[in-house]
Amino acid sequence: MIDKYYLTTAIDYVNGAPHIGHAYEKILTDIIARHYSLRTDNLFFLTGTDEHGIKIQKTAASQGITPKELCDMNSQKFKDAWSALDVKYNRFIRTTDEDHEKIVQKIFQKLKDKGAIYKHEYEGWYCQGCECFLNPKDLTEDGLCPDHMKKPDIVKEENYFFKLTDYKDAIIKHIKEHPDFIVPSFRANEVINQLEDIQDISVSRSKENVGWGIDILDDPEQSIYVWIDALSNYITALGYDPDGNSSEQFKKLWPVDVHVIGKDILKFHAIYWPAILLALDLPLPKHIFAHGWITIDETKMSKSLGNVVSPTSVLENFELSTPDAFRYYMATSAPCGRDGNYSDQDFKEKVNAHLANSMGNLLNRSLSMLVKYFDGEIKEEFLTNRSKEAESLIKTTLGTVKIVENHFNHFEIQEAAQEIISIVDAANKFVTDNAPWTLAKEEKMTECGQVLATVLEVMCVISSLIYPYCPNIAQDMAKQLSYDISTKYDDITTSNIKVGKLISKEDIHPVFLRVDSELADKTKAKV
Repeated sequence: MIDKYYLTTAIDYVNGAPHIGHAYEKILTDIIARHYSLRTDNLFFLTGTDEHGIKIQKTAASQGITPKELCDMNSQKFKDAWSALDVKYNRFIRTTDEDHEKIVQKIFQKLKDKGAIYKHEYEGWYCQGCECFLNPKDLTEDGLCPDHMKKPDIVKEENYFFKLTDYKDAIIKHIKEHPDFIVPSFRANEVINQLEDIQDISVSRSKENVGWGIDILDDPEQSIYVWIDALSNYITALGYDPDGNSSEQFKKLWPVDVHVIGKDILKFHAIYWPAILLALDLPLPKHIFAHGWITIDETKMSKSLGNVVSPTSVLENFELSTPDAFRYYMATSAPCGRDGNYSDQDFKEKVNAHLANSMGNLLNRSLSMLVKYFDGEIKEEFLTNRSKEAESLIKTTLGTVKIVENHFNHFEIQEAAQEIISIVDAANKFVTDNAPWTLAKEEKMTECGQVLATVLEVMCVISSLIYPYCPNIAQDMAKQLSYDISTKYDDITTSNIKVGKLISKEDIHPVFLRVDSELADKTKAKV
């Protein structure tokens, strides 16, 4: 057991609706959170929305509504999407929340009083999509922003700047001394290279140009710019107070154990944010996990291509009664930190193979044989004198718990799932090799019962391991096995199946039907 675990996602910009890329990050983080909920009693999962800036201001004006009305409407879309995907956060922070805005003003003032922020007139290339100034060397040969492929505007105004350059050496030193600070580790050199040419950053905009933002306390003509506003949500949500009156929750949970973010905003989290924290004399995050992007049918999502996929549209298209299959697929779509891909065909094939044919069918046929041969009862002799093959499977299963834990320690979510499925495959092979149906036909009933009891013990452990990915399926499995799904990983054993009646025929049902099954009413795909 560990003392605490605090994890966050990036906060999503509410200029539009959530898409499958947003969902990928939230599903990954929820899976990490659910995993660690079985390793600690003190877990906090934060997500939310980023709601200030010129894009919000302009979009709201084009729709004839106020910026706050736009934020309220779109923020709710994100909440609804995460609810549909069973993403269970502890707090959903909005940067328009009153407590956040007040603390951000105090943070800005503290940095200003400390001399970490100064006022300066600046002229440069400003990308509205990135909401930041770009160096000329960062632009394409055609002078375009490489991310948005649009020409930045020349902007000249007097702003407040944060002395990012003062913290350059300290951040480089931290990265080099903490090889697991940035995950995956191959991105560390990328960040160090960016640090070599780093410059002080603008942290305010004139009210004349950007009216929708948090006011600077002693300078009402300026609004606090995105970095101090948005990035500070990770500490404002916990009740941080720069005046020294931080909440007990903040004191217990900070530093964050992991920020889960997309690789495109790594620079802001691995450079800007640590510098702000150093200026506030706060400990740095333990890990920053930069995941890859999700393509659609091997093509990058783009509004112009019309291939932006809503996360809930997949659930609707396949009429999935729970989001488990989609969660599992997304979480296993890419190795740690690499890009992944979504396609309808691959989705069907993977979830049918792993969740229906392998895991679900293994449980269903094992319980069905227990009912057929023993009226659903576990006899004492089924739990003793196991064969060498059975003991080997049990030992491997318990060993897999530690392997899965280690993968999660390194944010290797796909890799952990592969280990879980390998145990499912091993249990299926064990059943095939030992053929309990043949043992029953030969009237070797004790041996038959031992095989089934061994598999059901393994299935209890599998339900615990698969729970973060597929919470509904796992709970259904555990219910049919009379197993406590809330068992902490340190307490997992292979002594869960007890002597006596385990299940009746009417209580057995598939935990996941194939998405193309004629029997799958709510899981039948529209293809």
